Amino acid sequence: MAARGDDDRRTVCVNRKARFDYEIVDRVEAGLVLTGAEVKALREGKGNLVDAYVMVRDGRAQVHNLEISRYTHDHTEDSQPRRTRGLLLKAQEIRRLQARVREKGLTIVALSVYFRGPWAKLELALARGKKRADKRETLRRKEAQRDIDRLRRHRR
Repeated sequence: MAARGDDDRRTVCVNRKARFDYEIVDRVEAGLVLTGAEVKALREGKGNLVDAYVMVRDGRAQVHNLEISRYTHDHTEDSQPRRTRGLLLKAQEIRRLQARVREKGLTIVALSVYFRGPWAKLELALARGKKRADKRETLRRKEAQRDIDRLRRHRR
C-alpha cells in the first residue's frame, strides 16, 4: 500500500481570515464526528468555517460554529447547521493542546475542512492573535508580492 501524502486531500472549505488574524504556531489534524447527511453535504462543498473555533472541555475537543448546510436529498427535519461537533484526537494530543492554550495569548482556530480518503478531517492550528501593526505588515507584503507578480506577467 502506498504512503499517503497531500495528493489525496480534497479541500471542502478554508478559513482564510484565520491566517490574516492569527500567527500560526502549530498545526494538528483531527477527525470530525459527523452524521451521514453531514458527510454528504460536505462532499457537495456545503461547509463554512468563518466563525468556527475549538474548545477543550472535560478532556474532549469540540468545534463550535462549524456550519454544514443541509444535504439536498436529506428529507429529515432535524438538521442543525451550526451544532457543536466532536473532534477525534488522541488523549495525549488533547492534553498537549490544552496545556499550550493555557499559555498567554494562544488559542485553537479551525483552518480547513477536507477529505483524506473517505474520512472528513479538520485542520486545527495553535495560534497567537496578531496586533494591528502585524496585520498592516501582512497587507504590505501581499501588495508587494502582487506588484512583483504583475511586473513579471508584463515582461513575458
